[in-house]
Amino acid sequence: MLQLAIALLLGYLIGSIPTGYLIVKAHTGDDIRKIGSGSTGATNVKRVLGKQWFFIVLLLDAIKGAFPVVVAYCFLTAYSQYGITPVLAAIGVILGHSKSVFLGFTGGKSVASGVGTILALSLPVGLITAAIWGTITWTSKYVSLGSIIALACTPFLMWAFKQPAGYIAYCALGALYIIWLHRENIKRLIKGEENKVRK
Repeated sequence: MLQLAIALLLGYLIGSIPTGYLIVKAHTGDDIRKIGSGSTGATNVKRVLGKQWFFIVLLLDAIKGAFPVVVAYCFLTAYSQYGITPVLAAIGVILGHSKSVFLGFTGGKSVASGVGTILALSLPVGLITAAIWGTITWTSKYVSLGSIIALACTPFLMWAFKQPAGYIAYCALGALYIIWLHRENIKRLIKGEENKVRK
């Protein structure tokens, strides 16, 4: 039980590190939560600092997502046959990114960090998920649409690659949670009012 608690707490604390917030604060002194969508994620960072920092934050958040899962997989071996400890670390990550303890339980939408957790759980599934996200985002010009579709595919991809049931359940619940975090984006997409990532 201690290992399970450590995995969840480790994931949450690392997931809570507000990458986008810290980078914008360091460069401009502004609180990114008061700009644009109010999210601390890469898309909102792009509005402030441009394309280069969009990709840097995207990468850092993915690494932030993968790291605690890898640590849990390698060192926290309780119930390892079921993959429970890495899944708890992954849950902690997406909760931490969206509800950061360092930002008064605000944050981003956990897409990049969520994909990072999936890369750590199953590299092929993570790479395919990232490819789906990139393809949909590039063709539609909507980051939110790419995120929603890519994450919705993950439980099916985990099943197709014969991954443990815990991984499939995590992806299903994680996708539902991240799609819920995008509920305002979905409303704007339906109305044709969503901001495009590029013109």
